[in-house]
Amino acid sequence: QESFYRRFAPKMYGVCLRFAKNQMEADDILQEGFIKVYLNLKAFRNEGSLEGWIRRTIVNTAINYYKKNAKYLKDIEIEKAEIMLSMNEGALDKISVKELLSLIRELPSGYRMVFNLNVMEGYTHKEISQLLDISENTSKSQLSRARQTLQRKLKEISSI
Repeated sequence: QESFYRRFAPKMYGVCLRFAKNQMEADDILQEGFIKVYLNLKAFRNEGSLEGWIRRTIVNTAINYYKKNAKYLKDIEIEKAEIMLSMNEGALDKISVKELLSLIRELPSGYRMVFNLNVMEGYTHKEISQLLDISENTSKSQLSRARQTLQRKLKEISSI
């Protein structure tokens, strides 16, 4: 189990950090996720990669963690290329991936969750609406607001 954990935990921790507000939440999600992985390992059917199955389990754990801890659902490693499309060159020169992840973690939880599910995990707005019990329009709106917030913060950084 230890070597299994050492093999997959670093990549999965990156996934957790994108969904979590801080490192403590990411640690909780990772721990809870790996408990689910260990308990359900027999359910893995070799239909795809083991890493993909683990990632899906971790993402689902993050969603459930969010649902459990969100007070108001309706108030609800980023692929650098996705962000670059909406950033100017000056901001890119002044921000590291770590800082970018930090900006994403500062987003309100609803924005952060929708942004990560859509941009990072490739979920459609329909899938997000089903996962989070929100409308598709709410998902689209939250994604748009998340992008606007990130763009504003990146402009502030680039003007420094």
